[in-house]
Amino acid sequence: MRNLDFSSWQALLSTLLGLAVITLIGVGIRLLAMQTIQQRRERENRQINERLRALIAAYKVLGGSFTGDLAVDPTHLRDLRRAAAQAEGDAPAGSDRARRVRDAVEAALSDIILLGTEEQVRLAARAATELAEGRPIHTHDLVVSLRDFVREALDLDPVPASVAIPRQGPTRPGGGTGGGGGRGKGDGGKDEGKGSGRGGGGMGAGMGLGAGIGLGSGHLHDTPDADDASPHG
Repeated sequence: MRNLDFSSWQALLSTLLGLAVITLIGVGIRLLAMQTIQQRRERENRQINERLRALIAAYKVLGGSFTGDLAVDPTHLRDLRRAAAQAEGDAPAGSDRARRVRDAVEAALSDIILLGTEEQVRLAARAATELAEGRPIHTHDLVVSLRDFVREALDLDPVPASVAIPRQGPTRPGGGTGGGGGRGKGDGGKDEGKGSGRGGGGMGAGMGLGAGIGLGSGHLHDTPDADDASPHG
């Protein structure tokens, strides 16, 4: 305050102008700092959201099943034997289903290795190594780690220790596309043999059933038909 000069109008104006410039500079610096911090927080929030979205999707793939065969079978090491069995007309049932389970699990493990915590990366890397070596794996331990991490990140209470959760395994994809298509075609052929009018209706029903099952095969969860069609359900 001792440097302020109010002895004349010129001095007063220059003093006020200097105060205004200093105030504007301070406000500009503060706004710039606030904008930088806000952009950083938004970027961090986007990264956290993308990470959670990927890990939640991986959790659903690796832990979406509680019953049936919960192991992941690396069928890619048995392609030659399966091809020989198919050539002899004795193809093992459910081979395509096991392949799709393996493919989905491998993609989920890749996401976890990229975005998971240190413990999750270690578990996913061990599971991927066992798959590459041709050994069946179980994903329950990795599912538990993902579940605890997601609940903590979403600020949810931990799962009570008194709750007994059964072992979880990979989600079984909806199968039975080939069988459903065969049934649709068979029904169409049967109707065609009965007459041209009913034959057209049979062909339409067969095509509709085949299309519906084809669309359902893209989902990860089983349908009752798929479970009945597959002996491993």
